[in-house]
Amino acid sequence: MSVLLESTSTSAAMRRNFWSGVWRVMKRKPSRLVGVVLMAGFVFMGLFGPLFYADPLPRDPSMLTRPPSWEHWLGTDDQGRDVIALVVTGSRYVLLAALVTAVITVVLGTAIGLFSGFKRGRWDTVLMRLTDMKLTIPGLPLLLVLSTVWKFNSAVQMGLVLGLLSWGGVARAVRAQTLSLRERGFIEAARGLGLSTTHIVGKELLPSMAPYIAMNMLIAITGGVYSQVGLFFLGVLPYESNNWGQMLNTAVFRSGALTVPSALGFLLGPLLAILLLTLAIVLVIDAMDEIFNPRLREE
Repeated sequence: MSVLLESTSTSAAMRRNFWSGVWRVMKRKPSRLVGVVLMAGFVFMGLFGPLFYADPLPRDPSMLTRPPSWEHWLGTDDQGRDVIALVVTGSRYVLLAALVTAVITVVLGTAIGLFSGFKRGRWDTVLMRLTDMKLTIPGLPLLLVLSTVWKFNSAVQMGLVLGLLSWGGVARAVRAQTLSLRERGFIEAARGLGLSTTHIVGKELLPSMAPYIAMNMLIAITGGVYSQVGLFFLGVLPYESNNWGQMLNTAVFRSGALTVPSALGFLLGPLLAILLLTLAIVLVIDAMDEIFNPRLREE
């Protein structure tokens, strides 16, 4: 019983030390707190934001493409809808598709990279050749071709395709990390004890690489946002649902936001959302890098 209590108290102390370290890292650069707040804000907006607006959004024919005002802070679109309302309601599709993209990218890339780097030999050769083939496939042209036969009616479908086209870089990076870790003493000890490959990879290697994988997932989210927004902006996908890429396309090509001053707010709305999301992810990654890197904490 005393051993159990001591183990429990030790675990609690480690958790307290970890979170106190996190708080010190955040206080060292207040901009990191801003990143966390922005990230939480985007999560809230994607989950609950659309619930605050009517579906479909109300249209006002007398307020077509109006500049920012007290009533509409970023103006209105070419159908008289509030731009902020469009950004909020369009965030769910964009963020969900980006999250699905990141999950598939990281899961596939991590699994292939871990297994390839740990097993080496023939498995490593085969998996890395497949990865190299994947990396040589141009993503945008392939997406343009796929868009002619697949309409991407849901955010999950969009994220699935983007994820299946994006795992190559993560697999290469995780393999490089695995090759470095597999020569460490604790991995050699696990192999010496005769532990299975599944145990070593899942219980020894994966926890050691968790922070690196988490940062790759955040980076993959930004990549997912850029890819889908770019496709909708180019107009190669149907406007099945409101999203930031469709807003940019409409603002530039239908409302003439680049030449008509009153439509500038319609263009700035989704651009600001993408900029703030990217900034939030960069700041969070900066904080994570210091939290999990002892050398940076000591500086």
